[in-house]
Parts: sequence; C-alpha cells; structure tokens
Amino acid sequence: MDFDFYGHQLVIHEHPQTPSQQAAHTNPVDGHDVPVPHFGIILGWDEWEALAERLKGFGTEFVIEPYVRFKGQVGEQATMFLLDPCGNALEFKAFKDMSQLFAK
Repeated sequence: MDFDFYGHQLVIHEHPQTPSQQAAHTNPVDGHDVPVPHFGIILGWDEWEALAERLKGFGTEFVIEPYVRFKGQVGEQATMFLLDPCGNALEFKAFKDMSQLFAK
C-alpha cells in the first residue's frame, strides 16, 4: 500500500515482526528510551499538536507519549514515538524554531 505521508511516499508491506524488531535497541535521550532504529518525520507545531490529540483520542499505545523534549534548551522539540503494526518505530516531532533542527 502506498501512503502520502506529509508529502513523502511510503510504500508499506505487512510482514511478521522479526526478533530484532521485537527486542529493539534503545538510546537514552532526555530520560526516555528512544527506539533505534526509527523513522522520523518533522511536522509544523500545530500539525504535531493536532496529530498528538487525534492519536490520544484513538487510544494509541505510545512507546514515548507526546511531550516537549529539552524544554527551554537548545534543540527544544515536541516528540512522540509509536510502533506501526509490524513493530517499526515511528517518531513524529516538531520545532517552534526550525533552525534548532540539528542544534546541539
């Protein structure tokens, strides 16, 4: 199935989870265990907030609940992580200041 994913084409094929996906590695970031590897997309701040509310309304199970990471610091961003049906980690994030995208 093909998806228009915020202007990007994703071609998705369902397959069983592999052991590597079931026991995914993580890296500690801002007090959370961030799944590695993961696919990430950057949305506008308002889009991110609307998506977070929509997903919460659907009762989505998050790997990392929607929150603002690095609040008041360089690289401040809104982020959330969830798994697709095959166990692939997806990150949705937003920046109020896009110049902070790769800031350290």
